[in-house]
Amino acid sequence: MRQVWVKLCVFLGVVVGLLAAPSRAFAQADEIQVYDASLASKGVFNLTWHNNFTPNGIKTPAFPGGITTDKSLNGVTEWALGVSSWFEAGLYLPLYSYDKDLGFKIDGLKLRTLFASPNANDRKLGYGVGMEFSYNAKHWDESRITSEIRPILAWHPNTKVDLIVNPILDTAYDGVGNMVFAPSARLAYNRSDAWAVALESYADFGQLKGFAAVADQSHQLFAVIDHTTKSGYELEFGAGVGLTNASDKFVLKLLVAKDLGKLK
Repeated sequence: MRQVWVKLCVFLGVVVGLLAAPSRAFAQADEIQVYDASLASKGVFNLTWHNNFTPNGIKTPAFPGGITTDKSLNGVTEWALGVSSWFEAGLYLPLYSYDKDLGFKIDGLKLRTLFASPNANDRKLGYGVGMEFSYNAKHWDESRITSEIRPILAWHPNTKVDLIVNPILDTAYDGVGNMVFAPSARLAYNRSDAWAVALESYADFGQLKGFAAVADQSHQLFAVIDHTTKSGYELEFGAGVGLTNASDKFVLKLLVAKDLGKLK
């Protein structure tokens, strides 16, 4: 296992080197989720359906011709396959959105790799790193090709409490200094195996070369309820409020996940 993580660190070093090429703003998100380093079991397909609706959001697009988040719906189906005890591969397709100006749109696609400590939820400290590679429609992002690097730290001091941090970096391959720091975090109380409540935070501080002024940063706080049904469906509903003028004021999110069966 140690050799795997050494190779992964070398791979990440190469990636960061590639990012150091010759500023941009990141717009809306297709998924609002804190990753806990859990993986689909080896050979098992999993589907997660993300949907986010913004009843009260920013009234102007992040760039000319882009989606206006106010009263918009963004979503994606995320297909995942457990490749090994420490690696999961994923495909986001289709990414879609609906806003009051552009109507229904297909936003692109994403490939995802997720490396994590095996059986992370059974450890006091689970860890991992996810990487996403996106091809974007012109109305979704100013850059056709973007990526996300998502380190994952998940602390489980006992069976009732989870503290999870994802210090995310977003990039358009336009230089390390232009990478955007967009961390997320989750504090959860597990009432039982079937029910949990949580507070989640999502932020966008701006570029590494100089964070934006606080008023220009995006900060949102979500109240979340999780439920796993007897038939194996995982449901997550959240309501979030914006804490700055640069944040959407009110956002609703719904995730539905299910293991679809084992690869034969």
